[in-house]
Formats: sequence, C-alpha cells, structure tokens
Amino acid sequence: MADKPTTQPITSGSDQRKNIPVVTVESFYQAHGQKLQLKLEGKRVGFHRKIREPTINRPGLALSGFYNYFAEKRVQVLGAAEQSYLKSLTARTRVRRFRALCEQKIPCLVTSRGAHLDPDLLAVAEEQQVAVFRTPLVTMRFINAATIAMEVDFSPTVTEFGSMVDILGVGVLIRGQSGIGKSEAVLGLIERGYSLVADDVTRVKSLEGRELMATAPDLTRYHMEVRGIGIINVASIFGIGSIRIEKRLDLVVTLRDWGELEEEKVDRIGLDQEFYEILKLQVPHITIPVRPGRDIPRLIEVAAMDQKLKGLGRNSALEFSDKLLNVMATKES
Repeated sequence: MADKPTTQPITSGSDQRKNIPVVTVESFYQAHGQKLQLKLEGKRVGFHRKIREPTINRPGLALSGFYNYFAEKRVQVLGAAEQSYLKSLTARTRVRRFRALCEQKIPCLVTSRGAHLDPDLLAVAEEQQVAVFRTPLVTMRFINAATIAMEVDFSPTVTEFGSMVDILGVGVLIRGQSGIGKSEAVLGLIERGYSLVADDVTRVKSLEGRELMATAPDLTRYHMEVRGIGIINVASIFGIGSIRIEKRLDLVVTLRDWGELEEEKVDRIGLDQEFYEILKLQVPHITIPVRPGRDIPRLIEVAAMDQKLKGLGRNSALEFSDKLLNVMATKES
C-alpha cells in the first residue's frame, strides 16, 4: 500500500460547451445600473452596442484630437477633467471634438459626479447612436466599481450537464448519463436540508482563473425535473432555504452504473486522487457506482464531508495508510 496519495490523469469534461461572453450596453445597464447608480441621459439609443473590453477609459487625449492607441472598445467616462476641458473650448470646436469621439464606435458614455452633458453634445451622441448615462459617483470610484463588475461579466463560462448542490458549504456537481438518477439524488439531498443550485444544466464561470462559480440558467432556476412527476418548483415546495443562486464548485461526483465499471477500477481506499478539468482548473473528482439498494444521496453527502475534511488538512485514507504501515513495521521489528 502506498504511503501517500497518487494523482490520476486529469479527466477533461467532454460535454463542456464554451461560450464567448457577449456584453452589450443594455445587459451592462440592466445588470449593474442600480449598483453603479446609472441614469439614462436623453433617448434610449445604442443599447445594442457591444462592450468588448472589461475596463473603463477616460478619453482625455481623444478629446484633444489624439486617437493613436485609443481604447474604443471600452466604456468611456467623462470625469471632471474631461468636462472642464470641453467647456474651455469654443462651441463649434467642442461639438467637432465630441463628434469625432462618438464616431469611434465607442460602446457608451458615462458622466461622473452627477454632471449633465451639454444639450448640444447630447444631441450629437443621439445622432451617432451612442447611449449616455449619468452617475453621482466620483470618477475613480465609478471606474473601480464598474471594472470589478465587468470582470465577472467577461469571465470565461461553460455549460456542464449535471446538477449542482451545496452540501455543508461544499459545492458539488453531480454528473452522469441520462436516467442514472442525478435528479433523484439531488432531491434526496434537498430533503436532508441541503440547497439546490442548478438541476441538469449548470453554468460554470471562472473567476480570475482561480476558482469556479456555478449557477443555474435563468430559465430553469429554482426548478427541477423529476421523472414521473414533472417540473417542480423547489423553493415553493421545500422553502426558500432549499435553493442558492450561486456556489463555488469544490467537488465533482460522477454517477456510473455498477455494471459498466470493472471491479479493479472502483476506488476502495481513496488514495488515488482524480481531478476533473473545467476551464483549465482542476476540481477533485470521484466516481460513485450506482446499483439498486445503494443510498446515493447519503454517499454523495459523505463524499462532500470527506472533501471538507481534506480542505482542513485531514485525509482519512492517508491516515489509515500511515496507521497500517506503522502496524506492519511494528510486527516486522
């Protein structure tokens, strides 16, 4: 018996579908408008435009006529300095410079500190189909808050075909072939007091390449499909505490039919650590054989508890291995 865990080859998800994030001015405004205290100035135009970079640009040099290396893919913010510079120009020059800025196909404009855009400039923005927003936040505070918000929007995302549950603070993704019993296992876990994150289809997002956050698609959130019963609303039946909007992914459990697994491939000790790769991040992975009479929800619950212990530095399999080796060494001596 080995005296330390070994690592199995990475198990890559073959059913992942990568989606390139598409953030429009409309989705940005709907998702973050309240938090950033954005108010629409003028007409609702240019909401279809795409924001292609998750950060903010201050177009001070652009307003002076310098467009080399201009970041036209970003949200543009006019702070006190930019507003003061525009007011220092003559009316004709101000309109010309502002028109040149809007012609760069920028996503949208935001004026900070609650400043209103001059009516003649607002007319130019509407003519060029550029949305203009106003926020009472100071410029740097808005830039920081908006950048953090967009980092999440632009995070790489995949769709995993599996159900996600929060078990004692451990986010568990339950995978398996159709009909293997994923939803029934999740239902059993919910009855034990744990929380549903997503059923059958789970959206997984990589946050800064360091952790994975899982959630349900908007259409199926709070709902489960139970064969023989149909679609149920989990929150309505089990209470609001039975659901979670999102949860960090800590463990992947794959359910497999006992007959499909060879006896020697079933891990009986737990020293061999497998991983499941999602968005270039490796998540601890275990395979649970399924056959009649096995309490699958209970096994998944124990697997989550064991994973939590490992996170605290306790590895039961390794401790047992060390104990056994000590007994063997004592007998030999």
